[in-house]
Amino acid sequence: MQPNNFQGSYPINEKYSKRVAYFSMEYAIHQPLKIYSGGLGFLSGSHMRSAFELQQNMVGIGILWKYGYYDQGRNEDNSLQVQWIEKDYSFLEDINLKFTIKIHDSDVWVKVFYLNPEIFDTAPMFFMTTDIPENDYLSQTITHRLYDSNEATKIAQYILLGIGGATLLDKIGFNPDIYHLNEAHGLPMAFYLLNKYKSVDALREKFVFTTHTPEEAGNEKHDIHLCAEMSYFNGLPIDEVKRITGIQDDSFNLSLVALRLAKKANGVSRLHGEVARNMWGKYGNICPIISITNAQNWKYWGDKQLYSHKENQNILAFDDRKKYIKLRTFEIVGDQTGKIFDPHVLTIVWARRFAGYKRADFLLKNMERFEKLISNTQYPIQIIWAGKPYPKDEGSIQVFNKLVALSKKYPNVAVLTGYELTLSRRLKQAADIWLNNPRVPREASGTSGMTAAMNGAINFSTNDGWIPEFIKHNYNGFVIPQADYNHLSIEAQDDSDYNHLYEILENTILPMYYDRQDEWRNTIFHSMDDVRYAFDSNRMADEYYTELYN
Repeated sequence: MQPNNFQGSYPINEKYSKRVAYFSMEYAIHQPLKIYSGGLGFLSGSHMRSAFELQQNMVGIGILWKYGYYDQGRNEDNSLQVQWIEKDYSFLEDINLKFTIKIHDSDVWVKVFYLNPEIFDTAPMFFMTTDIPENDYLSQTITHRLYDSNEATKIAQYILLGIGGATLLDKIGFNPDIYHLNEAHGLPMAFYLLNKYKSVDALREKFVFTTHTPEEAGNEKHDIHLCAEMSYFNGLPIDEVKRITGIQDDSFNLSLVALRLAKKANGVSRLHGEVARNMWGKYGNICPIISITNAQNWKYWGDKQLYSHKENQNILAFDDRKKYIKLRTFEIVGDQTGKIFDPHVLTIVWARRFAGYKRADFLLKNMERFEKLISNTQYPIQIIWAGKPYPKDEGSIQVFNKLVALSKKYPNVAVLTGYELTLSRRLKQAADIWLNNPRVPREASGTSGMTAAMNGAINFSTNDGWIPEFIKHNYNGFVIPQADYNHLSIEAQDDSDYNHLYEILENTILPMYYDRQDEWRNTIFHSMDDVRYAFDSNRMADEYYTELYN
């Protein structure tokens, strides 16, 4: 492959002519390419689609995961089963590019595959694999599982993304003006560039960083000696690493080092930007942290017929379309669970990655109150849960299985498996209420509600992540009032959020849906209008060029 020939018929808009390489561990681009786990991948996938739409001079760098994240199946009792199924992609091009990188001071062969922009309407993308005959079995396993639970394997994956990705760019002659790390996984890239440019200042001019984790404890740390042993620092001695990064002890904090070596960084919502500046402000020598709120690609996610009927004020057609797309999803519910859901009944969907702070089972905190809600004949409801716990997170898997067991008791409760791009789209189309109840301020952004709004669902959420920038209570959504989270115990926070959630659901949402349909529909219209441009990833991709790259 000759330098820059990979762009083919991909014209560059002069406004976005600066060359940018975007590094991410995962990309949710389209259902056939299963190399993602959750929100980080959904975000990076939409970014690549908007880079295509805006004709930006950008390439995406990622890893070709042989088994993806995992396939979510069921055991005989319908509880969650983690499945590792090999993936094969005929639409990826073998560009005859192989090279070696050092991992654990040994040569590991890397093979590169190319995703042409015309396949899924994305920026040009390159995916690396070590699962080739030139490597021993241990080296082949580096690219087997996204977010492998073994620490050494995980570090090897980060070396591949960072050093492998930077090497790849040199091999194809792209020569980026900006290297953009979407999260700190690819941080070894910085040490490759240090070796290339021989200067921290020269590195800093080319390096920007997006942080997604609003809690310091959640930012990844590894033993600096293990990192050195694994060749993470590209041959740089530990003493020199500590001098350059300012790390004093043996705990190597990936995000902190990225913030010290980057020219500029961003949080992924206004609130997260504030949280990140407060969280990292006590450390010295960090770069400026701005806010660029996450967004999702409207062209890919939005239901165009709903928008057309709304804009033409064809109320009957709008209502029919929403019922139709609900019914289409209910066929999946019936197929998986044997339950027949009614498109006329208010449908609440909770669907995202299972993690403790997201409180998947929050509605069940008081079972007596839940029983009253779920058996209400005046204002009936249906509830769907879906999402993938991390395959080694036993606590979240237990919550998932608890919900499966609960669902067997009720004809109007379902738990679905296979939460990937296609099911995500269908569930957003099925939802009347998209429920989001994380503990504040644990959600840096949270983008699933954006695509739900693009499909005629109304967001009902705690006031976290992107929500303070979007929801106007009772106008385009419903928001749980924020308690004094700084001084309340976690139990008191949960009690406050829970009581407000049920009060709004019982006293506002259900009566509006059933008794004041015009008001309900207007709320949907406001939501669809307000999400359309402000939270379309074209706005976000433009801001990255104007605010972070330039």
